[in-house]
Amino acid sequence: MRSYKYKAKEKTTGKMVKGVIQADTEQAAGRLLVEQGFIPQTVTEEGKGLFGDAKDHVTSKDRITFTRQMATLIGAGLPLATSLRTVAEQTQSKAMKTIVESILGNVESGRTLYDSFSKYPDVFNGVYLALIKAGETSGTLDMALRRLADQEEKDAAMMSKIRGALVYPAIILVVIIGVLAFMMIMVVPQVKGLYEDMGKQLPGLTKFLVGISDFFGQFWWLVLIVLGMIVGGVYYFVKRTSTGRKVADSFKLHVPLFGALFRKLYVSRFARTAEMMLATGVPMLDSVAIAIDSTSNTVVEAEYSKALEIIKGGKPLSESLKDRDYMLPLVPQMASIGEESGKIDEMLGKAAQVYESELDEQINNISTMIEPILMVIMAGLIGVVIGGTLLPIYSLVSNVA
Repeated sequence: MRSYKYKAKEKTTGKMVKGVIQADTEQAAGRLLVEQGFIPQTVTEEGKGLFGDAKDHVTSKDRITFTRQMATLIGAGLPLATSLRTVAEQTQSKAMKTIVESILGNVESGRTLYDSFSKYPDVFNGVYLALIKAGETSGTLDMALRRLADQEEKDAAMMSKIRGALVYPAIILVVIIGVLAFMMIMVVPQVKGLYEDMGKQLPGLTKFLVGISDFFGQFWWLVLIVLGMIVGGVYYFVKRTSTGRKVADSFKLHVPLFGALFRKLYVSRFARTAEMMLATGVPMLDSVAIAIDSTSNTVVEAEYSKALEIIKGGKPLSESLKDRDYMLPLVPQMASIGEESGKIDEMLGKAAQVYESELDEQINNISTMIEPILMVIMAGLIGVVIGGTLLPIYSLVSNVA
């Protein structure tokens, strides 16, 4: 099916409305509008932007705002179609507006909200869709949307903190590269010319630096091509191949300093998602399966998935998670307490809260931990360049004097 933007009049009131409708052809879209009680004015196929469909440009902030607004409007008692139309009119994001109008068109044509949302899997993930389905079925859609908004805000804040912790190291690396490039381009060639003018032989370290400087001076274009091929190859390997994805995901779990952070992130995601699913009435097996997918790490997913088979065999969640690789001990312990008290969702939420708090503290300490390491690396590299440039100059001046 294709998406068609339309403008139409309501037969009964004459009110002009617009939106997006799904149909195989433009004529089919027009007929569908007539069946729904509209008089079509314009029906045009929804085009693609310069970089793809509108869904590719929906940010997490757009989705959070949409979810929060929908929860508020539905919780206030407004009909679903009215809520969607109101949000579509208020949203500032053109991409999100297009998607909401499409969802509205589907809902008005008789489709369920879950089916309408599921047409955009790149925007609404499995967790989102499962909660929408559960909320729609149980009549607690506003509660499900509110939970979604809360969780997405927490996820966005956590990822923002992680990116923020990486900004300082990135700046230091850029400074290191900039200083080295300046020394190699501006200083090293002058040292070479000075020695040649005086008929002196270059010291070994200086000769090595001069060789590097000459190579980059003559073959900079080749260096850029090779770097581009390496970056492109790594990107393709990681993003487009299953093996590359596994290698990257395994690296995240074992990289120094960050490995423990990523493990806590995945465990907290699993526990928090399982809590939301169970609290909304999603069955245990489905809740665990969706929680596993929410980790977004293939290595962790493969390990956690073994717990599903144990649960299918009749064992409780706490037992299925014990001694599982990449699973931290507090989660099965809290799950066991929840199973005994009948509050497993609440206990999983508390476990998630503990690890989220530890993540906050660990993220705040990352810059402090990395700073001395980067300073040592920068001092070492710049020391080599200075040793190969300034010290030979000082030696020449001393000999002349």
